[in-house]
Amino acid sequence: MTTFLDMLRSITPDVYASLKTAVEIGKWPDGRKLTQEQKELCLQAMIAWETDNLPEEERTGYMGPQGCKSQDKEIPNILFSTGSSTLH
Repeated sequence: MTTFLDMLRSITPDVYASLKTAVEIGKWPDGRKLTQEQKELCLQAMIAWETDNLPEEERTGYMGPQGCKSQDKEIPNILFSTGSSTLH
């Protein structure tokens, strides 16, 4: 594997599940603690893999439509919007 993209293409659902568990508990399956850099790289790999393999509502960080319970008016999710009306 020469690039991050090559590594992403080699991730299987089992490898993804292992990365996700490692990030969640902060340890590799053999009990060694993840370093901060390892956590960051695992999260990057997870999010990139999810983009190609999971529907949006199952991805890390998905918040769904944001709405106000007292009104039937939907509030746009400006954090993850791809529209031209975003602030960032």
